[in-house]
Amino acid sequence: MQGYQLSFFTQQGHSHDGQPLAEWIVQQARRLGIRGATLFAASEGYGRHRRLHSAHFFDLADQPEEVTLALSADEAEQLLAALAAAGVRVFYVKTPVEFGVLGEEE
Repeated sequence: MQGYQLSFFTQQGHSHDGQPLAEWIVQQARRLGIRGATLFAASEGYGRHRRLHSAHFFDLADQPEEVTLALSADEAEQLLAALAAAGVRVFYVKTPVEFGVLGEEE
C-alpha cells in the first residue's frame, strides 16, 4: 500500500487537554480508526531553538518523544486536520512510503 509515514516530535512535559501530548496523539489516531501508532522515548535531542533536551533522572519532563504512524493519504489528512482543529502545536515529518504486512495472521 502506498501512503505516508507521519512522525510527530514533542517532549514529555508538553500536554494537551490535561494529557501528555504524545499520548494524546496516539489516542486521537486510535479514535480515528488508524491501524497503529508507536510512541518512542528518546534519550536526547534538540529543536529549532538549538536547546538540548534530554531525559534526566530527576526531571523527565524535557525528555524528547516521537509518535510514528504508517497510514494512507486519507488517514494522514484526517489526523493532521484533527490535530489542527484541536489547536495542537507540534513539529511533524510526513514522508511518502510503501507499507504492508508479511506472513499469515495468527
